[in-house]
Amino acid sequence: MTPIISEGYPFIGGCFVLTLLLGWSFHPLIAVIPFIFMLYFCYFFRNPKRHIEKDASVILSPADGTVTDIVELEADEDGFVKGPCTKIVIFMSVFNVHVNRSPMDGEIKLQKYYCGRFRPAYKDTVGFENEHHLLGIENGSLRITVKQIAGILARRIVSYVTLDDKLEQGELYGMIKFGSCLEVVMPREVSVTVAKGEKVAGGTTIIGRMKD
Repeated sequence: MTPIISEGYPFIGGCFVLTLLLGWSFHPLIAVIPFIFMLYFCYFFRNPKRHIEKDASVILSPADGTVTDIVELEADEDGFVKGPCTKIVIFMSVFNVHVNRSPMDGEIKLQKYYCGRFRPAYKDTVGFENEHHLLGIENGSLRITVKQIAGILARRIVSYVTLDDKLEQGELYGMIKFGSCLEVVMPREVSVTVAKGEKVAGGTTIIGRMKD
């Protein structure tokens, strides 16, 4: 696992080359601007090492960010979870880690990609209108969905997985370039363990726990 995810290399490399060209051809002060951007891209595309404590009875946060909404639903829109469920929305700012991790062990039984608009990620309707990528993960009798949703700055959702792939809890499965959010939908037999406004960390914060 590298400290900077590979999707960041073109951005970092481009800024590095521009820094050298401007510094050599014009003036070192002009080169400061691309140099600052290079440092930011190193920061944005960081992939910090996380100690994943696997536990089949819990659902881990798929992303770093802030819980902006917790909604009880009678059914999920894709019919994968089936029955009453709960949706947790996690907003990722441009300063959060943007790699995404699997909330649980399981197999991908549903995958959908929608190329949509680019509205701000905090808007209520972005899950329907914006570019998004949905995974349905199944583990025995438990089913959840995780939806990556692009924001106003995001222009590409990156996925490392496909249908029928097996995921381990905390495993990297993708990222979203720049501001965005994720939605996790879990059945009601999973108790929500976070609150609206709470900060979460991907692969470490428990957002749900199976009821006894």
